[in-house]
Amino acid sequence: MKILPAIDIKDKKCVRLIQGDFENKTEYETSPLDQAGKYKEHGFKNIHIVDLDGALTGQTVNLNIIQEIVGKYDLKIEVGGGVRTLDSIKRYVDAGVEKIILGSAAIKNKEFLKEACIKFKNKIALGLDAKDGKLSVSGWKENLNIKTLDFLKDVNYYGISRLIYTDINRDGTKESPNFEDTIKIADVSNCPVIISGGVSSIKDIKKAKELNNKNIEGIIVGKAIYDGDIRLDELAKEINA
Repeated sequence: MKILPAIDIKDKKCVRLIQGDFENKTEYETSPLDQAGKYKEHGFKNIHIVDLDGALTGQTVNLNIIQEIVGKYDLKIEVGGGVRTLDSIKRYVDAGVEKIILGSAAIKNKEFLKEACIKFKNKIALGLDAKDGKLSVSGWKENLNIKTLDFLKDVNYYGISRLIYTDINRDGTKESPNFEDTIKIADVSNCPVIISGGVSSIKDIKKAKELNNKNIEGIIVGKAIYDGDIRLDELAKEINA
């Protein structure tokens, strides 16, 4: 199972939000480049990056930082945050990003999602962010009356290469991920699924691995790393365990 330590970038700094709330954020001393370096040193091969400035503006605001990370370290990076055009996707692809995560724009416009999957084969990941089983978009401020599973069934044959499923109620709370709903998503999905939101301790990583679901590809770890609840050396041991 892939373990994807997270970097959320806001104003060129590493930050973490609670349940996606920009008013409820914690800034950390380390820079995104230095944090990526720490992950590389500990043997991680995959990183999850969110451009929070991009999420707010719809532009690739921190593209230069992400380019620097890709250029300096041999890491497989997935990036999301305000990717709303084919041009933005191309910029990330050209920068060497492995997967580009589409969220609100793809959910609101299925044709955009379909076109992106055709044009950038094996590069498109879909972020499904849910609250009480229904999708939320626009930085989680807009709750749609669409069941996550219903939407997934509609787009399941578009050629999406990865799903990132986040339970908003758990994100940044360190209350453990919503394994139950993630399994439901994985059982329906035509592509591999990444668990996101709520990782609190190394026990959550072990539990994810014990699920033994072949369609669950990995798990994202964020706030628990920054707050010291999970040490990078103990997390690194789980990469090949």
